[in-house]
Amino acid sequence: MLAGKSYLMIPGPTPVPPAVVAAMSRPMIGHRSADFADLYRRVADKLRRVCQTSNEVFVLTSSGTGAMETAVANVISRGDKVLALITGNFGERFARIARAYGASVVEVNFGWGGAVDPQVVADYLRDREIKAVLATQNETSTGVANDIAALGRLLADHPALLLVDAISGLGGMDIRTDEWGVDLLVGASQKALMLPPGLAFVTVSPKAWRVIERNEGPRFYFDLQAARKAQANWNAPFTPAVSLFFGLEAALDMILAEGLPRVFERHALLAAAVRAAVRALGLELLAPDEHASHTVTAVVGPEGVAVDELRRVLYSRYGVSVAGGQGVLRGKIFRIAHMGFVDRADVLAVLAALEMALAELNYPVALGSGVRAAQEVFLGRRQS
Repeated sequence: MLAGKSYLMIPGPTPVPPAVVAAMSRPMIGHRSADFADLYRRVADKLRRVCQTSNEVFVLTSSGTGAMETAVANVISRGDKVLALITGNFGERFARIARAYGASVVEVNFGWGGAVDPQVVADYLRDREIKAVLATQNETSTGVANDIAALGRLLADHPALLLVDAISGLGGMDIRTDEWGVDLLVGASQKALMLPPGLAFVTVSPKAWRVIERNEGPRFYFDLQAARKAQANWNAPFTPAVSLFFGLEAALDMILAEGLPRVFERHALLAAAVRAAVRALGLELLAPDEHASHTVTAVVGPEGVAVDELRRVLYSRYGVSVAGGQGVLRGKIFRIAHMGFVDRADVLAVLAALEMALAELNYPVALGSGVRAAQEVFLGRRQS
């Protein structure tokens, strides 16, 4: 492996395109200047297009978890009843944040590797006192995608707000914020949006604003009313990460130039190729096809091979970084991300490295079988 040559195939941070790196290298500007106001205005317009919303969108200088906390802190008062839909680590995190703000959280756990069942949710929504539903579009810890459109339909005539963690889906998977009835959508920079960590995003519906304006819960840095007041002049209430704003505009320009339909098709194709390769190698996929993520694939560790040792060989011998399991899946799965600045050649290289790493660890693998399966998907000759 050549020094400095690597393949970053983890679900964040993801590879950053050269055009984005160049944009972030621009000379600094004042964060209270007219130049920054013009930048923020342009970024917000482009971000709304990627989020497919006409709602207000706010750019926060924080991690994605900060955006999740923002969504909760601005609509939840102590004692409010919240329905948390759990399909993995990040669904659990959403629930923990709500508890930290004093919510009475009703957890519905669909299992790690399972997807949200809208009919089960419909039964819970007979309770009209539920103030918010917490959902994860793309559960990074398991490679499971949930049906946000179905949840939006369920809440169309319910007073509860729909809060959606789209952190690992935004920019790689379809998320129709307005059409699907999402009241607060949260995202982050370091996933399919192709930036370093440090920015987070929140969209806010008119229905959500009515709740925010009455909410008596505590907040300071993550106060959306303060953000709205500052954004009236295209400013931020606190010092923004200016260089990341430059990079964000460059990344959004790349996404919009490719076109959202093509972006979504590319991610779906990469996911299909990885899943076909995994099957061809005789390995087991964690998520079923009907709920498979388009940005990250979770693979059950092969029998007789320690997952962490497989990941070590991939990195030390071939410069390939893949993620391990989290929580109850630690040591049991590995996760191959294919989001953002990733193309077919990246996927083929990583699959070839996976085959060789498995062979080095004495797992019975037919070299070339996974790569060939992925190639056949790319050529339209094979289904995943």
